[in-house]
This record gives sequence, C-alpha cells and structure tokens, in this order.
Amino acid sequence: MPELPDLQVIREFLVQRIVDVSITSAHMHRPTVMRNLLGGDVAERLVGRHFDNVLRRGKFLLLPLSDGTHLVINPMLAGRIRYGRPLTRHRKRDALIIRLDDGNELRYHDAKDMGKVYLTDDVSRIPTFDSLGPEATAPELSLDVFRQRLKKQRGEIKRALTRQSFIAGIGNAYADEICWRAGIYPFRRRSSLSDDEVEALYTAMRDVLVEAIETLGARVGHAIDKEVRDFLSVHGKAGQPCPRCGSAISEVKRERRATHFFVGRANRG
Repeated sequence: MPELPDLQVIREFLVQRIVDVSITSAHMHRPTVMRNLLGGDVAERLVGRHFDNVLRRGKFLLLPLSDGTHLVINPMLAGRIRYGRPLTRHRKRDALIIRLDDGNELRYHDAKDMGKVYLTDDVSRIPTFDSLGPEATAPELSLDVFRQRLKKQRGEIKRALTRQSFIAGIGNAYADEICWRAGIYPFRRRSSLSDDEVEALYTAMRDVLVEAIETLGARVGHAIDKEVRDFLSVHGKAGQPCPRCGSAISEVKRERRATHFFVGRANRG
C-alpha cells in the first residue's frame, strides 16, 4: 500500500516531468476504478489539458489540470503509478492510460481494483478527503498538537496511527516501523501511554517518515511503480532477527492486515 513516503517521492518525481505537458489521449480500461464526478466522457475531459502541478494530501495524489479540475488518485492497497515511454502491450489491470505530448505516458495500474481515480472540480466531493487530519510530517503538527489530538483517540495505538482523520499519510507498514522505533507495543491502548512514550512516538513518527522519504528518493529513480520496503526494520520481516535485540520479529494477522513488531515486555503495557 503506498503511504506518505512512497507518494511523496512519486510527487517529487512527477512534478519535474509532467507539469505543463499536454495530454494527447486518455484511455479508461477499468470503469470500476474510475470515478468521474464531472460526468461525460473521461477522455474528452482530459485531452488538450495539461497538468498544472502535482500535490499530495495524505495518501491521495492530486494532479490539478489547466481547466481547474483535478485528477486525484487514491491507490489504496495495490494501486501503482507508472511514468515513462509507452508500454508495447496493455496489461489486464491497467485502469487508466494517459499519453502526453512529450512521448511519455502516465499509467495507473491496480492489481486488486481497490484503488480509485477521481475526476472532479471539487476535491471535497471525494469520500474521506475533507476529514483528513494534519499531515504526519507537517511543521504545524508540533508535539503539543500531537498530544492533544492523540488524547481524543481510542483503542490501540497502531489503529490510531493509521486513522487518517487523526493524522494523514500513515498506513500499515509505517505504523509498524514507528511503533518499533518508539519501543511501543502496537496493540497497547492509547490511554496507557505515558507522556514520555507519547513524545517518543511523535519523534519516531517524524524520524521514520523523513528517513524513508530520503531512502526512497535515493533508490526509486524512474521505477515509481515499484514498492521498495526492504530497508524497513520490522515490517514484512516476520521471523527475522530484530535489528535492536536480535530476537525474532513477531507477526500477528488481524482483519487481513499483518502487524510486525518486537518490543520488550516492559513496553507491552
């Protein structure tokens, strides 16, 4: 699932390449993925326009168009965005293919058909968009603001971190990394955290996300459709030694979501 670091790197890559480049054709192959909130034909709405910018909000990628409308991508679990020279064949799960007048293409591929691509003149019409909390890396999200917002959250700390109305941009993988970095058991109740643990969680969140953006920026290159997670400390590494203590990393699966962790008993709450 693309999360804040993945999408931030994609944004930084695309903003240097597609801004002010005109769209020459658009082909929608999987209507179940497309949400055309403007009505009419998608291709007619896109062809002849150009991208004014590339933005990110939480786990949404926003592509403002020259006519004031927006193409917005929410990749969800398995959505991938490819940019480059046109492929010689159509892949079964390619949902939207946009050709640009510089000879390149922008292609949205979704192996699960769970993601969504919106075409709208009002981003507030996109489900959950207006309810997003502050960006996890935003300067205005100070420790004090984080504390106050966290007090309103109920349940387990990992679930709070992935709640987009609390903080935008964190998903399953990076929530594991943040909890591990902070030394906090991900299934602890939010109410059990001490003031020092809340500060550790906040610091871990900022450090993990910033470091991930730097790592991905250096490694991804043109392959923005490839998920790079091998550098993470615990997520996806069940049974491997914990980088901090050498003990085996544990895995718990709930509701089709795997959590990977290792913390000492003292931090289990």
